[in-house]
Amino acid sequence: MAPAPLAAPDFGAEAFVWHTGPDRLEPVARVARVDLSLLVGVNRSRDTLLENTRHFAAGLPANNALLWGARGMGKSSLVKSVHAAVRAEGHDLKIVELSREDLPSVGRLLAVLRGAGAKSGARFILFCDDLSFSHDDQHYKSLKAVLDGGIEGRPDNVLFYATSNRRHLMPRDMIENETQAAIHSTEAVEEKVSLSDRFGLWLGFHPCSQDEYLAMIDGYCAAHGVAVEAARLRAEAIEWQATRGGRSGRVAWQFFCDLAAREGVRVSG
Repeated sequence: MAPAPLAAPDFGAEAFVWHTGPDRLEPVARVARVDLSLLVGVNRSRDTLLENTRHFAAGLPANNALLWGARGMGKSSLVKSVHAAVRAEGHDLKIVELSREDLPSVGRLLAVLRGAGAKSGARFILFCDDLSFSHDDQHYKSLKAVLDGGIEGRPDNVLFYATSNRRHLMPRDMIENETQAAIHSTEAVEEKVSLSDRFGLWLGFHPCSQDEYLAMIDGYCAAHGVAVEAARLRAEAIEWQATRGGRSGRVAWQFFCDLAAREGVRVSG
């Protein structure tokens, strides 16, 4: 009466999404990403993550990475772009996206990826976008096995990259409440922040300057062949960010999409 065993996944694709119920790795036909050269204002994080990923793809030691900070500044875009750049250098590196809601199944996913590595030598970046935990959320305990916990530890052919708006992945008031309510406050806080401590790389992303914001738009225009008079482009871009109440890579892309549509230029990605 048990369900039939799942067919072994085809690891010919470069990207996969992990689903549960039943467990399966679904290949992604086309990854939504931008060229690494179009990511402006994140040079240090870009270079660090690229070097770390190259080391991993070459079979050398590498660290799990947490990309944290300002929203819309290219954290998830950087992970996908770095993956593409390393593949372009000749490494058969694959990326698997895992949603936060499926973290309890991560042990089963690691077993699948460990088996794939044993059979074919495949190497995987396990990617969790917008990772954070709310009050009374116990999913973070499942994630510790991915990083360095558990008797088996993280498979040698798997590296974990996560993005978050929070450096410690927990709401600040949650950590403060633990401090006030616990008998041993230090131990309670240690339990909550120990997860982020398990990432070897912490890469911070901060709000961009106006010059960086304009440089992002210039890069998009050049890459997609949108020709607009410089003074008009600057004025409209500044007006757009003023109506949005802030500047970021996401705001720059949204303005560019609007501009391209008004200029009659089709944009993919």
